[in-house]
Amino acid sequence: MTYQPKIETSPKVSDEIRKTTCYMCACRCGINVHMKDGKVAYIEGNRDHPVNKGVLCAKGSAGIMQVNAPSRLRAPLKRVGPRGSGEFEEITWEEALDIATDWLEQVRCTDPSKLAFFTGRDQSQSFTSFWAQGFGTPNYAAHGGFCSVNMAAAGIYTMGGAFWEFGQPDWERTKLFMLFGVAEDHDSNPIKMGLGKLKARGARVIGVNPIRTGYNAVADDWVGITPGTDGLFILALVHCLFKAGRLDFDYLSRYTNAPVLLNPETGLFLRDANETPLVIDRRSGKPVAFDTPGVRPDLNGKHEGARTVFAAMAERYISEEYAPEAVAERCGISAERIRTIAAELARVAFDEAFELDIPWTDFRGDRHAKMTGRPVSFHAMRGISAHSNGFQTCRALHMLQILLGSVEVPGGFRFKPPYPKPIEAHPTPHCGFTPNQPLDGPHLGFVRGPEHLALKADGTPARIDKAFSWENPMSAHGLMHMVISNAHAGDPYKIDTLFLYMANMAWNSSMNTRGVMDMLTDKDEDGNYVIPRIIYSDAYSSEMVAYADLILPDTTYLERHDCISLLDRPICEADAAADAIRWPVIEPDREVRGFQTVLIQLANRLRLPGFVNEDDSAKYSDYADYIVRHERKPGIGPLSGFRGNGDQVGRGAPNADQLDRYIANGGFFVTHIPEEAAYFKPWNNAYQDWAVGMGLFDKPQPFLFQLYVEPMRKFQRAAEGHGERQPPDHLRRRLCDVMDPLPIWYPTFEDAGETAEQYPIHALTQRPMAMYHSWGTQNAWLRQIHGRNPLYVPKKIWEAQGFEEGDWARVSSPHGSITVPVALHGGLNENTVWTWNAIGKRKGAWALSDGAPEATKGFLLNHLIHELQPPRADGLRWSNSDPITGQAAWFDLRVKIEKAEAPLPECDPVLPPIASPVPDAPEHIAWKVGT
Repeated sequence: MTYQPKIETSPKVSDEIRKTTCYMCACRCGINVHMKDGKVAYIEGNRDHPVNKGVLCAKGSAGIMQVNAPSRLRAPLKRVGPRGSGEFEEITWEEALDIATDWLEQVRCTDPSKLAFFTGRDQSQSFTSFWAQGFGTPNYAAHGGFCSVNMAAAGIYTMGGAFWEFGQPDWERTKLFMLFGVAEDHDSNPIKMGLGKLKARGARVIGVNPIRTGYNAVADDWVGITPGTDGLFILALVHCLFKAGRLDFDYLSRYTNAPVLLNPETGLFLRDANETPLVIDRRSGKPVAFDTPGVRPDLNGKHEGARTVFAAMAERYISEEYAPEAVAERCGISAERIRTIAAELARVAFDEAFELDIPWTDFRGDRHAKMTGRPVSFHAMRGISAHSNGFQTCRALHMLQILLGSVEVPGGFRFKPPYPKPIEAHPTPHCGFTPNQPLDGPHLGFVRGPEHLALKADGTPARIDKAFSWENPMSAHGLMHMVISNAHAGDPYKIDTLFLYMANMAWNSSMNTRGVMDMLTDKDEDGNYVIPRIIYSDAYSSEMVAYADLILPDTTYLERHDCISLLDRPICEADAAADAIRWPVIEPDREVRGFQTVLIQLANRLRLPGFVNEDDSAKYSDYADYIVRHERKPGIGPLSGFRGNGDQVGRGAPNADQLDRYIANGGFFVTHIPEEAAYFKPWNNAYQDWAVGMGLFDKPQPFLFQLYVEPMRKFQRAAEGHGERQPPDHLRRRLCDVMDPLPIWYPTFEDAGETAEQYPIHALTQRPMAMYHSWGTQNAWLRQIHGRNPLYVPKKIWEAQGFEEGDWARVSSPHGSITVPVALHGGLNENTVWTWNAIGKRKGAWALSDGAPEATKGFLLNHLIHELQPPRADGLRWSNSDPITGQAAWFDLRVKIEKAEAPLPECDPVLPPIASPVPDAPEHIAWKVGT
């Protein structure tokens, strides 16, 4: 008789479920945290959540290992050995706050600009910026400057928003979906869900990326483009559309500035007495304000020598310099293939157009019986953003979808509330500081011209990162990657205290990793550190911890309150507005505190405006209290749901029970947009009225998409010698070249540099789907997926070098060299090598043993990158960044590669281990939850 064991197929997983928001990447999915005996037993997706609808990736499921990671910091730390040694002593929170208050108070009382406060992948930027503004320092920003500011800024200047957090494709109706430079770490679950819908309906997917992994691997058509040439390829598509006359002329005339008249002398818009841009009305033939009720703008209108933006566009993009035959070799895409893709985009957009029987009224008062759909949509991310030509490339892509009429229409790309927003709805940057006073306005914003640059009276940069200076005029997110090197050089000035949150600047978050470590430990001739004081907050013992003087240990994401606010970035889908919270589903078992609460405690001690009452008593006790009771303006707070008596949405008085209502609702709040307001948001009266009622706007503010960005022309004019604010002479030519108000393409600075021939191979990194932050590779589950990272090599280079399985290679750039294992990859641009990012770890960090694969067979391409470009003929070294926004140009890297003589025991360079304030993890990690 065969014995058949009894197996419990549905064991009891938990005795309680607590619903909150994931933080294993920036998707902000809803999760169900299963609890047993008060401990986390299991994490799954929340099926009711508007972001992921129950779908959860490996990262989200592995959150349980993040909460139990051996690398978690245990208590506040004060450095007792040299910087970089990792030698600390544990201190109490009272001592830590006393030290931080003493340091920060000295700075605030004398010169607030001596504090540089920068945060990494923080999701509470409306709060951290409010704190920094109250402190009074001009030096604040988050990580966007080294991530994707080109995409965000280009989108906001062009159409009021961009991809990912600002919007999404109309997954239900699009028939042709085209991705540019999208790795698997961004918007992971929503894109996977969307691709599933497309595949199920038989829609076509085109992936444009030098690397074929993830989303590109499931694309119907993969375009292995040469890195840095996406903009040229896009403009070739635009050329084909113009030549064929396959444009949405009605959409362009109604909803964009294509019909706006340009002053032939200045290149600025012709305006009426109210400063409103003028168009030619087709019926009267006369110039009128673009928003005149009933006007029919003429794309080809003329007036006293002035022509339209559209006429300027046609002249530029019909030029044969953008013909497929002229760009094919540089892009690595045949001319025939470029023409085929352009024809397919036009065919689907126009020949498969459809209508929805939804009437709506536009901002000119015209009533439309239907909504016309263009079933073509796009998505793009860091792959095209992280180049020195990234801003103009992103603008070119936004222009392409606008020319097809496929933005904010059924089947196309759709914005998520509170976007889209016109530039006028955003602040301009501020930099005016006074001891013991708040800053004169928000740090970050969108300049409208040279008058909004953050400059001192002598014309030098007012910010330590040189954001909003002539070097990077439109740097909406700051330049986090330049803070340490500028502070070390004293250019534009010295600082006293560097205050960082969750930014691993001593390792994978820095260009010039070795150089940054040296800068953090460098001393002056008197034996004092060049950067005198460093305060750092993180939840884990990262590489950066060893270089700080004071450590303020953060909680894990399941141990604190967080606010995913509409004041920051939207989380939902295009049909609704949503926000969410995290809350302590478990209590910390260590002496750690949520960073945002620590900032409030410091603000109370420093008596910062906005944080204390008139009698200097604390206004907020902790971050949870702030979330509930803070009002950015009357009735508008961090959370939009359950306001007032709990029944008000968007606008309403603070509600003491608000967090409890969110928790009871699954950790989120969502409110849907009326059907009439669902599309054409920038021009739809119903949407504008709904947005005002929600508190997203104070009044309706319809706007035109800006194919021609007038502020850029103002910077060009300044470089030409016009206006009161003038750039330094050595930047005039560059400003004229790059600040073109219509999208252009120019080679990346490394491609155009003097060393391009010596270093002929492009080198890229991208994050895998199982990783996001460098947290991932110390996660006991996730590191089993990616514990090491070879350098992937295409067949052409593999065979030329005579590589075989198991070989190693020496990879060199103008900045340095590394020796690493190689592997053959069949889905690569033939002149490109790549590897996963942030897998390699430094010995001693993250509680990993010195022999861990991440510390021996894992490596960073960062060792080959520098935050500055090579010296020019005039001796100047410019930031290795986009010259418009300051976006870090990670993906400009060029290298040469040669076979190493023999495999090494570990990747080179080999840095000495650093001491860690936490012990090494045990060889085996196990624990029992429940009985």
